[in-house]
Amino acid sequence: MTATQHPSTKQDILYYLLKQGQATAQELADRLTISPQAVRRHLKDLEDEALIEHQTMQLGMGRPQHTYRLSSKGRSQLPDRYDEFALSLLDTLAETVGKDQVRDILRKQWERKALDYRRRVGTGPLQERVARLVELRQAEGYMAEWHAVEPQTDTDTTPRFIITEYNCAISHIAESFPSVCGHELEMFALALQDCRVERTHWLVNGEHRCGYLIEAMP
Repeated sequence: MTATQHPSTKQDILYYLLKQGQATAQELADRLTISPQAVRRHLKDLEDEALIEHQTMQLGMGRPQHTYRLSSKGRSQLPDRYDEFALSLLDTLAETVGKDQVRDILRKQWERKALDYRRRVGTGPLQERVARLVELRQAEGYMAEWHAVEPQTDTDTTPRFIITEYNCAISHIAESFPSVCGHELEMFALALQDCRVERTHWLVNGEHRCGYLIEAMP
């Protein structure tokens, strides 16, 4: 049977590559518990559809290996995009009032959203607030998750968490108005009171995810 008869497996491959950045056929087979031959058929279909691309890596003296990753087209389909109308509206505003004015509008929008996040995440323990913030981001179309960071020493009691977002639900807007990416960092810092927020990974820099280190301030 062809890969087109198993859309869920193809979707699983796309989501795995979205989260991991890249993978070999064997890694995908192990993860999805199907044969490498079946995985390669799916990968061929996905390449034919221009949803993924591969590069060849030479590991030792053995045969070269192909590693697969999402193409721009593949990334744009996970999840569905809802920002086309917003981008069109912003472009119209830029033509009408100028880009500087639009940047000011975007800043005010992110400040408003940050205050809304702050209200909705509450003032409980930091872990609860981080988890709630991730839930809010997921509801907005971000493939987001969080995890706690292990203490650096036996006496280290500072709570730390990582928020990871594997896609950008507003990437079309960010391409035309890159200032929104900077506002996102400020937004998290404002939403999570008494915390230090540091960017650890950035899709804009060619990485396959955005990452934020959240650290409680003493």
